[in-house]
Amino acid sequence: MRTLSLNARIVLIASSSIVISVALILFIAYDRLLHDFEQVLKERQALQTSAAASRVNEELTIRLNALGAFASVLTDGNNLLPLPQLEMLLGRQPALESLFGGDLLIFDDRGVAIAENLFVPNRLGTSYADRPHFKRAMQSRTPIVSRPIIGRATGLPLLSFLAPVKSDDGVLLGLAGGTINLAESGILPEEIKTDNGTMLMVLDTGNFVQVDALKKGQPAPFLPDPGEDPLIDAALSGISFGVVTDFSGQRWVYSSQHLARLGWIFLSAAPYEQAIQPARASFRGFLWISLITTLPLLLMTYVVAKAATRQLGSMSQKIKRMTTDSSSTQRLTTKGPAETRNLAKAFNTLMEEREALDLLKNQFVSNVSHELRTPLTSINGALKLLQSNSAGELPPKASAMVELALRNGQQLQSLITDLLDFEKAVAGKLSVQIRDIDLTEAIEAACTGNQPMARHYSVRIVAESDNSLSVFADPARLRQVLDNFISNAVKHSPSGGVVTVKASSTTSGVVRITVSDQGDGVPEHFLPQLFQRFVQAEAGSNRAKAGTGLGLAICRELAHLMSGEVGYDYSNGAHFWLELPEADHQREKHL
Repeated sequence: MRTLSLNARIVLIASSSIVISVALILFIAYDRLLHDFEQVLKERQALQTSAAASRVNEELTIRLNALGAFASVLTDGNNLLPLPQLEMLLGRQPALESLFGGDLLIFDDRGVAIAENLFVPNRLGTSYADRPHFKRAMQSRTPIVSRPIIGRATGLPLLSFLAPVKSDDGVLLGLAGGTINLAESGILPEEIKTDNGTMLMVLDTGNFVQVDALKKGQPAPFLPDPGEDPLIDAALSGISFGVVTDFSGQRWVYSSQHLARLGWIFLSAAPYEQAIQPARASFRGFLWISLITTLPLLLMTYVVAKAATRQLGSMSQKIKRMTTDSSSTQRLTTKGPAETRNLAKAFNTLMEEREALDLLKNQFVSNVSHELRTPLTSINGALKLLQSNSAGELPPKASAMVELALRNGQQLQSLITDLLDFEKAVAGKLSVQIRDIDLTEAIEAACTGNQPMARHYSVRIVAESDNSLSVFADPARLRQVLDNFISNAVKHSPSGGVVTVKASSTTSGVVRITVSDQGDGVPEHFLPQLFQRFVQAEAGSNRAKAGTGLGLAICRELAHLMSGEVGYDYSNGAHFWLELPEADHQREKHL
């Protein structure tokens, strides 16, 4: 068999590499496109369920506030108003009647119905004090709404609202009440619609009925039995989002939102095709561009290969003169033309030198990455699987131990990452890509990314920023600093507290971003060490002590790389700030 020429070999190898690389890039691109569009679809469903849950929550709050305002006029400050006045007031509440479908009642301090605006046989004089929501209202003395109650006669879910009537001294004098029949005057917003095959369902987990399917005059439709509807089963499983295949083989991307106030789950699902179709359309365009680009590359490979073989002799002589140690162990077989033999000898020598340098580098990278990160990632992955009951449900004590081990494993992994980032920053090897950044978008993105952690700690994050502000900074590094400040603020905030992220422009052309919490702040004796590495203040709760001790030190280094500064002050809470050059000011300097 005739041996291919060197030129043909180079062309064949280079062409094969190009084709394989393009094919691999296309495969990876399609996979990423599909993943990204799937993620977008999940986020769209999450926004839809969150919007529906928020609107229902607002409707409940409006009714409770209105009922509370009505309850405040039912007393003279010491006692309930006389019954004739109560009945007169009940008859003059058209706005309140519209909110509660016309059904309003007044109860005394023992939960006995004493007045109503619509006559219902045997209701006046009946005591409701044994009902759970009455007990809660009388005990807490705050407006409450019951979870849905299935009516015995109608079979329809009802919502009962109660607001305490209190004297000026806070003594419970009675209760104002209102009832909503969900089938006749529902609280689901009419403007929340679905399109393109998207489904939006509201599931009552207490009575196992489908609230959005209620119809006037008909009993509440019960949820399917377990195993009959994979979508509903997925929503009730507690997993808030994912992909589910129904019995017909159709895949759905779903997201669920739990409204604990009513025990409702809002379920939004869209066909998986909504993610595949745009991904395929984008991929087809990318495919044509790739094919058009590949043809010139193949032609260029042929031209370059011919030029390379013509100059092979001179290239090999130059490389040989660069290597003085001709006795080095050879790596390539020195066969074929003289040019190839010379190139092989020079290449083998350079390979040995590169191997010696690579060995030193690989020892460090291997020790850090392989010895620490790789097994730690496996450990954390296994712990997450155990925590999610993939290997079966764990006993409570074992579950607590797995959670403790996973939390410490993640902390150790964060320490390794922080240590490497810090060493790169100190050595000047941590690069930044400075550009003009819209500060409002950057702050909102950071706040959104930290919302799950805030919800876990029962803390609210509020963003306040002037829409006209922009800074010169690295987007990724700016996000890293904001994430560190916000997560620290959440950890140190009391339950129910508020973390505020605020941006303002100073007179010196500098924008200050301040992250404030309502915690106790940093002890004064610790302030000199605040932005040093491996130090933590021994203040606050146990949750505030979790961390690597490197976060603030990295924030300082990143701020310096972006020509900025970080700092801290205390005034009715801790305030960590980051100052960066204002984009408008920087542009004026360059003009």
